[in-house]
Amino acid sequence: MKRTKEHSQETADKLLGIARVRFTELGYAKASLEEIVAEAGMTRGALYHHYGNKLGLFKAVVSAVQAEVGEMVAREASRSEDPMEQLILGCKAFVEAAVSPSARRILLLDGPAVLGWEAWRRMDEENAMRHLREQLELLQARGYYSRLSPAAMTSFLSGALNESALWIAERPDEPGALDETMAVILHMLQR
Repeated sequence: MKRTKEHSQETADKLLGIARVRFTELGYAKASLEEIVAEAGMTRGALYHHYGNKLGLFKAVVSAVQAEVGEMVAREASRSEDPMEQLILGCKAFVEAAVSPSARRILLLDGPAVLGWEAWRRMDEENAMRHLREQLELLQARGYYSRLSPAAMTSFLSGALNESALWIAERPDEPGALDETMAVILHMLQR
């Protein structure tokens, strides 16, 4: 029984990995289920068993990318003991991760378009925004932003980070774009 579960997980992971590459390279609309299962050496039935359909597979890819970005943000933020520096390091890590080709296309471009704004936003709230709000509440408890709503700040900062990532990604030949963005973020956070 254990081997069957392991094999099932291996199948699901293989499909997910191949789909992530295809969705990154081609986008959701042009990625073909036939090509994904063929590359995996599997049938459509295996894909349907694990993910239901193309949309279910894409949602799983979005979730995996969000988890990776979240881990990167947490890892970078944990380099400091100071809560404000943690926030700044986390913001920078998010923007850096979000401009990578897969994160940009999957999270920022196709994610909201394919899943719909409400579903994408719910997934974002469950992952990145929840941690951002916790950090802002911690800062507020330590005397920062005492007159500001943590919920409003979370939405504002999350939107700014997503837009900043898109802005940077559109300027691959401008190496200073990340530094310019971080200067603006620092200015806003330290007012």
